[in-house]
This record gives sequence, C-alpha cells and structure tokens, in this order.
Amino acid sequence: MATITTTKAPRSAPTDPETPGWVRWANDHRKWLFAAPAMIFVAVLLVFPLAWTGYLSLTDAEGSVRAESEFVGIQNYLDVLTDTERFWPAVGRTATFTAVALLFEVVLGMAIALLLWRPFKGQRWVRVAILMPLVATPVAVGMMWRLIFDPNIGLANQVLGWVGIGPQPWLAGQHSALPTTIFIDVWQWTPMVVLILLAGLTSLSEEPQEAARIDGASTWQRFRHVTLPLLMPTLTVAILLRGIDALKTFDILYATKGRGGGSFHEVETLNVYAYGLSFDYNEYGVSSTVLILFFLIIIGAMWALTARRKEAQR
Repeated sequence: MATITTTKAPRSAPTDPETPGWVRWANDHRKWLFAAPAMIFVAVLLVFPLAWTGYLSLTDAEGSVRAESEFVGIQNYLDVLTDTERFWPAVGRTATFTAVALLFEVVLGMAIALLLWRPFKGQRWVRVAILMPLVATPVAVGMMWRLIFDPNIGLANQVLGWVGIGPQPWLAGQHSALPTTIFIDVWQWTPMVVLILLAGLTSLSEEPQEAARIDGASTWQRFRHVTLPLLMPTLTVAILLRGIDALKTFDILYATKGRGGGSFHEVETLNVYAYGLSFDYNEYGVSSTVLILFFLIIIGAMWALTARRKEAQR
C-alpha cells in the first residue's frame, strides 16, 4: 500500500540570540531601508517646492521672493477665482487644448497602431519614421512649425497657394492660433500613444481573434468586441500618461507664441499664465496661487483617470 508523505516548507533559519536588536530589525525591514534614500530624496524634491509655493500663495510677495511680504491669507485665492479676464479663460484654454489634443492623439494613435500591428514589408522603416517626432525637443518643434506657419514666408501658405487657396493666419490669427498649436502637439506626441498601444497589441493573445474570425465576425466587430476590450487597460494607461502631459504643456506654446500666449492671450493656458505672472510681472504671490490651483486640477484629473483605469481592469 502506497503511503503519501507530505513535505513541509523549510523554515527560516533562527536568528542568533546574540545578534543586536537593531540588526534583527534592519534585516526584517531591509526592503524599506534599501528604498528609503530614494523615497526621501523624491519626497524632499516634491514637498519643499510645494510647501514653499503654498506659503507664497498666502502672501503678497512681489518684486523679489526675498523682499518683505505680508500674510494675506486666502485673499489671493479669492482674487484669482473671481478673475474672469485672465484666469478662467486660461482654464478654458487649458481644458480645450488637453481634451482636443488627447482625442486626436488617441484616435490617430489607435489607427496607426492597428496598421503597424500586422507585419508587412518595410514595417521597420515605417515605425522609425513615425517615431521621429519624439526625437526632437518640444522647443525645437515649436520653432520649426513657427517658421512653417509664418504668414509671409511659411511653407504652409506656399502649399495652399499651389492649390489656389489664399494665405491663412495660422499662429498669427486670434482664433486660429489655438487649433494650430493643438495640431503641433498632435504631430509630436501621437507617436507616443502609438508606441504604448502597439506594445499592448503585440501582447494580446491570437486565440480570441481566431475564434471571432471563425465565427464570421467582421473586422470592425473583432475590433469592437474583442480587440478593444482586451486593450482597454493599456488604452487607459496611454490616456492617463498623455492626458496629464498635455495638461502641463508649456514649451510648445511659449516657443510658438511667446509671453502671454500672444497679443490677445489666444493660447494662454494656466502654465503660460503662471509663468507670465512670475517672470514678466514678478507677482509671486498671485502666481503661486495659480500654480497651487493648477496642481489641484492635475491631481483631480489624475484621480479621475486612475479611477477609470481601475474600472477598466475589473
């Protein structure tokens, strides 16, 4: 008759009773001790600037951060939140820029990723060409497109002239500047979304696709009912990363329109507005207030997108 023997998991070696207590404690918490220096360094880099900005937002600091300032409490917040000439229009432009740019980047990124998903001749070179915009810095990209969209000598109006269309103001127009900067952002950062979604597509199993194909599902039906649900966690990550980054866009806007977001503040987002208050007018108290409010907006957006990601994973 066969006997069944069970094996027990080996126990950890007993601690030497002569070992000092602090050594035993360090051994039990070694994973936290190894990570502690990096965590403390990051915390200092985040907490100190945020605390200092929060303090300045409660004062009337201007001219110099070392100049004497008085504590004004929440007066700066009341002034900023009731500012319908600069602050709330900047909030609207920030939301418009982020939402429209993110929408186009996700849709185009998904389409391009699906095209690159299946192997074809020259695929490697096509991928390299699509990812090229990510190589250049945003300031260089902004300056390049500023020359292309120049209303007098720009290539864009020359191409329109070849097909019989009159010159357009592009970045110089009060109503066309924001859509043009959105186009520049989409041109540069869509490849980032492509890269994330393509990595997600290549990790998907082929079995659900084959099963749907055998059942007679069309290409659109396979994408809608098979590919998209399986890709949703990756898509949520792409939206989270790119959405927060688009919300903080500054360099492209400043490189193309300069201080104030243009003569009529046509592309003045919260980043550009806070920069102008700090470095153009030296109103550090008010600019710190705008930055704290902007920080809260970013935290709220991160919380909403993270909650959406958790729902997609369920």
